[in-house]
Amino acid sequence: MSASRKITDMMGREVEVPVLPKGIISLVPSQTEFLLDIGAPVVGRTKFCIHPADKVKDIPIVGGTKNFRFDVIRNLKPDLIIGNKEENYEEGIEELTQDFPVWMSDIYTMEDAFQMMTTIGHLCDLEARADEIIRECREATESVKGSKSGKVIYLIWSKPWMAAGKNTFIDHMLTHLGYENLVTEERYPELTTEQITELNPDKILFSSEPFPFKEEHLTEAKSQWPSAKGQLVDGELYSWYGSRLRKWESTAQ
Repeated sequence: MSASRKITDMMGREVEVPVLPKGIISLVPSQTEFLLDIGAPVVGRTKFCIHPADKVKDIPIVGGTKNFRFDVIRNLKPDLIIGNKEENYEEGIEELTQDFPVWMSDIYTMEDAFQMMTTIGHLCDLEARADEIIRECREATESVKGSKSGKVIYLIWSKPWMAAGKNTFIDHMLTHLGYENLVTEERYPELTTEQITELNPDKILFSSEPFPFKEEHLTEAKSQWPSAKGQLVDGELYSWYGSRLRKWESTAQ
């Protein structure tokens, strides 16, 4: 039996993890990308874990972020599973903890994201590569700090309209960029067309995920809210809290 140690995760849970994991299942796309970028031994991923494309294509899929395939997971025999409080579902995580060490992140700010990356680097004994990526992420996100302005609504879904509100990583990112998020409700509230009109945003940001907004939605929005500028944005940049943060440097989003 391999040596283990106790680590407190970001939900305050004490988890007994292997000193050097040999097989990790990642249940969160942004964390999967980071794990593969630092060279961690990922043996399972969700169907939404699509980056880096050249590395994930040969990694078995264990279901979605909110519907795990427990039989596949057990067959892979991971010695560590890594998830996230918001992106995964509580019952599924509880079932996995009966058989496997499960380390959970809980992320609302960039500092939370950097803490996650630091801890995972430590868990995998890949601190040097993790530190390098964190430095690149800090530099990239600092380069765009305060670069935007205006009152915005960030839409993530259509029919019904759903927006990113307070107490989300997206809201933190919007504020970091210099925007004022007009949606003051927590999490991801539904909004009516009339409520969006009343909020009177300068700009409406249409995310590429989870709903795949396209140009036709901008045309529809222009007729609905003529005073607001509509813009398609890369949802991965605003909501993925791993090594993808490095890409802010080269974007004009």
